[in-house]
Amino acid sequence: MLVLYETPMGYCLFKLTDAAKLESADLYKEFETPERANKLLRLKALHRFTSTATAVEDLTAVQQGKLGKGLKKFLTEEVVEKGKGKESLVVVDPHLARSISKKLSIKVSAPSPVEDHSDLWRGIRSQVAALLDGLDPKDLATMSLGLSHSLSRFKLKFSPNKVDTMIVQAIALLDDLDKEINIYAMRVKEWYGWHFPELAKIINDNIAYAKVVRAMGFRTDAATTSFEKILPEDLEAVVKAAAEISMGTEISDSDIQHIHALCDQIIAISAYRAQLAEYLRNRMNAIAPNLTTLVGDLVGARLIAHAGSLLNLAKFPASTVQILGAEKALFRALKTKHDTPKYGIIYHASLVGQAPPKLKGKMARMVATKTALSIRVDALTDADGKSEEHAPSVGLESRSKLESRLRALEYQLDGSGVRRFADGNNKNQQRFSMKGDTQTYNTAADAVDLVPSQREPLEAAMRAVLDVKEEKRKAKEGKKAKQKAEKEEPFAETEVIADGMDVDGHPKESKKDKKRKRRESEVNGQADADQPSGEPVETEEERKAKKKARKAEKKAAEAASATVDGEAPKKKKKKSEA
Repeated sequence: MLVLYETPMGYCLFKLTDAAKLESADLYKEFETPERANKLLRLKALHRFTSTATAVEDLTAVQQGKLGKGLKKFLTEEVVEKGKGKESLVVVDPHLARSISKKLSIKVSAPSPVEDHSDLWRGIRSQVAALLDGLDPKDLATMSLGLSHSLSRFKLKFSPNKVDTMIVQAIALLDDLDKEINIYAMRVKEWYGWHFPELAKIINDNIAYAKVVRAMGFRTDAATTSFEKILPEDLEAVVKAAAEISMGTEISDSDIQHIHALCDQIIAISAYRAQLAEYLRNRMNAIAPNLTTLVGDLVGARLIAHAGSLLNLAKFPASTVQILGAEKALFRALKTKHDTPKYGIIYHASLVGQAPPKLKGKMARMVATKTALSIRVDALTDADGKSEEHAPSVGLESRSKLESRLRALEYQLDGSGVRRFADGNNKNQQRFSMKGDTQTYNTAADAVDLVPSQREPLEAAMRAVLDVKEEKRKAKEGKKAKQKAEKEEPFAETEVIADGMDVDGHPKESKKDKKRKRRESEVNGQADADQPSGEPVETEEERKAKKKARKAEKKAAEAASATVDGEAPKKKKKKSEA
C-alpha cells in the first residue's frame, strides 16, 4: 500500500510495510520514535517543487480537490509507468481521491467517517524530518512559513469577491457624497440667503449656486463679475438685475470668507463625485457588462451591494431580484394580509421608469426575469470572456426584446382604451356639413406690443423680489396667528371649565332640576318640622291622608255650627239645575 503526503518541499510517496496496522487502534504508537516510524513507512519517491509559484499552483489545486500538473506527472511516472497501479493509494482528501481515480485509473483509498486515517497523518507530520533523510527541521519550518504566506497572498489577490467589494464600497460612497452635497448646499443657501435671498429663486442647481456665490462674493460686485462660464446669458442678466434691487442684509468680510470656504467644499466634493461615478461605470462594465447594459450601472451596483456580491446575486431567483430592496413592505404586507410590493430597487431601471403606470408591475416582472439571466451569465463567465466585444450580447438582446414588448403592450393599452371609449358611446358620428356662420379676420390681433429685451431681466428680478417679500409676509402672519392662538388658548379652556362647573367645582345643573330639588326640600323641611324628634318620619301618602282628614273635620265643624244657629246648610246646586 502506498501513501501520498504533501509537504512544503514537494510530494512524498511512502510504502506502507504492514497494511494491517493502518486499521489498528494502536497506530499512533508506531510513530513514537523515528526508528519505529522508518520501520513502518519507507520513502519511495520525492517530487520537489521547482519554485514558489509552482508550489502555490499545485497546492491550490490540491486544496480545491483537483489534480495539478505536477502531481499528475509524478503519479504517472512513479505509479502508472512502474506497474504499481494495482496497489492501493492512500490520500488525505476524498475529492482529490476521486480526481486521481478518474484521470489515472489508480485504486485510491479515500478517508471515510469510519476510517479517516487521522493517526497516520498526525504521525507522518510529527516524524516528517526523520522520514526524509537529510532534512533539517528548521529548513522545513522556514519553507512552511514562506509557502503559507504565498498561498494567503495568492488567495487575497485572486479573490472573486474582491472586485465586488470595490463596487459595494463605491456605490455606498456615492450615496454618502450625494447626501453631503445636499446638506452643504442647503446650508450655503440659508447662510447666503440673508445677504442675497433672491438668488435661490433664480438658480435651482446646487453646484451652479455654489459657483456663482464663489465667483460673485458680495452682491454689490455682481455687476462687474462675469458668469459666462457658469450661467447662460439670460440667467446672468436676471442675477445682475436682482442684485441691484435685492432686499438682503449686509454681511462682513469674515462672513463671506467662511461662505466661500463652504462653497469650495461643495465644488470639490461634486468634482470627486463625478470621478467616482466614472470609476463605478468602468468597473460595472468590466465585471457585469450584461447587467449594466440591461438596467444601468447605478441600479446594477445597488443590486450587487444589497446582495453582498455578484455570486450571491446570481443565486437569487427572478422573483427575489424583482422585490430586492422592498423587504419591509413585503413583510408588512404578509403580516397585514395586503398586496405584496411589485418592485424594489429595479423600479429605478429605465425600462420600468418609461412604462405607463398600469404596466409598471408587469414590466418590472419581465425586467427581473431578464436581469436574473444576465447576472448568471456575468457571474459564471471568466474574466477573459467579459473583456471581449460580444460580452454584453445577452444584455443587449434582452433589452431589445423588452423594449419591443413594452411598445406592444402600450399599443394594446391604447387600442383597448379607444375601443372601450367607442363602445361606451354607441352613437354614430354625425355627417359633416358646411354652416353659414363665418368669422371675419381680426386685424387688431396683428398689432403686437413689443417689449424691449432689456426689460425682461429686470421683470424676472422684480418677480423674484416680490416672491421673497410675499414669503416673508406670509411667514410673519403665520407667526402672529400662532402667538394669538397661544394667548387665547388658556382663556378658552377657563371659559369651557367655567361653563360646565359651579363654584365648588361640581357640574352645573339645569333650572328644572333646581326647581324639583327645591320643592322636595320644602316638603321634607315642613314634614320634619311637624314631626317630633325621636319619632319616625311620615311618608308622603300618610301626609296626604292626614290632610284629607283635617279638611273633613273642618267641614263637619262648620255644618254643626250652622245647625245650632238655626240655619240649614246650603247645598250646592247641581250642574243640571243650573
